[in-house]
Amino acid sequence: MSNKRSNSFRRAILQGNHQLRNKALLEESGLSLTQRFIRHMAYETLPREIDRKWFYDNYTGCPPPWFIITVTIVEVAAFVYYGLVLDRFVLQATHPRYLRNNPLVYHPQVRVQAWRYLSYMFMHAGIEHLGVNVALQLLVGVPLEMVHGAVRISFVYIAGILAGSLAVSVADTSAPAVGASAGVYALLSAHLANIVMNWSGMKCQFKLLRTAFALICMSFEFGRAVWLRLYPSAYAPCPHPSFVAHLGGVLVGITLGVITLRNYEQRLRDQSLWWVFLAIYVLFVTFAVLWNICASSLLGVRLLPAPKVPL
Repeated sequence: MSNKRSNSFRRAILQGNHQLRNKALLEESGLSLTQRFIRHMAYETLPREIDRKWFYDNYTGCPPPWFIITVTIVEVAAFVYYGLVLDRFVLQATHPRYLRNNPLVYHPQVRVQAWRYLSYMFMHAGIEHLGVNVALQLLVGVPLEMVHGAVRISFVYIAGILAGSLAVSVADTSAPAVGASAGVYALLSAHLANIVMNWSGMKCQFKLLRTAFALICMSFEFGRAVWLRLYPSAYAPCPHPSFVAHLGGVLVGITLGVITLRNYEQRLRDQSLWWVFLAIYVLFVTFAVLWNICASSLLGVRLLPAPKVPL
C-alpha cells in the first residue's frame, strides 16, 4: 500500500486537523538542534503549514539525501581526474585533448553510444562550471531530497539531464554536451517556480533576495555557457560544448518538476497535469530518439568527423 497521501486524505486533514498540533511550528520552543534544522528545511521548501507539520512529525533522516551527495562526489572525482590528466583545471573544454577518447562526454559523432546521453553530466568544462553546479545542487538539491525523497528528486534531475542532451542532439547537432547544468536547472527552476506560485505561503527568510540571487547565478552560468560555445575551438572542426542543455533542464523543471514539488507526499498519478506533462516529455524523448536515428539519412544532416588530435 502506498504511503503517499491521496487528495481525499488531504481534504480530511484540512477539515479536521486535530491529529496535528494546532500551534505553528515557528511558535514551538525548546527544540533540539536537530529539530530546529528539520523545521528549517520544512519552511525552506514547503508552502503549506499542514505539509510542514507533516514533514516535521514524520522525518526520521533515514535514508539520508544520498542521491545528490553521491552525484556530487562522482562529478568532483571525474573533474579532478581529468584535471590531472590534462594538467588544466580552468576551462578544460578548451584543451585540444578534452574530447579525445573520453567515454563520458556526449558527442554527436558517437551518438549511438546511448549511455553518453546521461554520463555527460559527470564531465564539466572547467572549475568555474563545476563550482556553480555543485554549489547550486547542494544548496537546493539536498533540502529538496530531504523533503521529497530520493526517488522524486532523482527523477526530476535525470529527466532534466536526458532532456538536455536530447535537446542538444536536435537543436545544436554539431556540438558536444558536458556538465550537470541540465539537471541542476531542472531542480532549481522547479523550486523557484514553486516559490513564485506559492509566494504568500512560503515562509523562508529573505525569499525575494534569495530568489534574485539564484536567478543571477543561473544567468551567470548560462552566459558562461553561451560565451564558451561561441569561443573559437582548439580543434576547429569540433565546437565547444553546447548551452542548449540548460534550456532543456529548465523546461523539465517548470513542467514535471513543478508538479512533483507542489504535491508533497501525494500520489502523482492522482494529478491530471502530471499525466499531461509526462506525455509531453515522452513525446519529446520519442521524437528526439527518432531524430537521432533517422535525421542523418532522411534529412541529409552531415555530421562533422570525430575529434582526432595528437597525444
